[in-house]
Parts: sequence; structure tokens; C-alpha cells
Amino acid sequence: MGRKPRHRQTAIHTVVRVSWTSQSLGDVARLHAFLAEANRPAATKIVRSFTAAARQLREHPRSGEPLEEFAPRKVRRLIVGQYEMRYEVAEQGIFILRLWHGNEDR
Repeated sequence: MGRKPRHRQTAIHTVVRVSWTSQSLGDVARLHAFLAEANRPAATKIVRSFTAAARQLREHPRSGEPLEEFAPRKVRRLIVGQYEMRYEVAEQGIFILRLWHGNEDR
């Protein structure tokens, strides 16, 4: 009367790479510079919010709203406070494409 061996199920965790495009880095610099003129601590805080949101995408890459107009690419948008972050989910990882304030003309 032997016992059946127990097999522990382990989750295989794939590390998803998040990359910032040159345009998105330029957006972060522009938004920071604009806000820093009036409130440097707020400018630092929003940049931290952007980086935290990008880290969260590693765990939840499909948390943003899909933007069908970019199909077949898998472009999504994520609202971060009063800002919009557009990103693409691809086989190579997640690419942060653009960021802007919701009231900006674009």
C-alpha cells in the first residue's frame, strides 16, 4: 500500500521585459520639465507613477484598454492619474510608446 507521489505544481514565471521608446522617454522629460516649473515634488511624483505603472505591466500586461485602431498590433492604453500611457504588448516584451496629460492637444 504505497502512497502516490505528490507533485507540487509550480508556477512558471516568465520575466517580461519593459522597454521605453525614445519617444516615450522624451514625453517623460517634457512632462517633468513642464510640471517642475510650478511644482518640482509633483513632477518627481508623476515620474515615479509612470515607472511604477510600467513595472505593474510586467505582471499584468493586458491591464490597459485595447486600442483596436492599431490592430493587428497589440497597443493598449493605461490611465495613470491624469495621464495616458500607451504601450504595446509584443513577443519581445512590452514597449512604452507614448505618454501625455489628458488635457494636452495631441
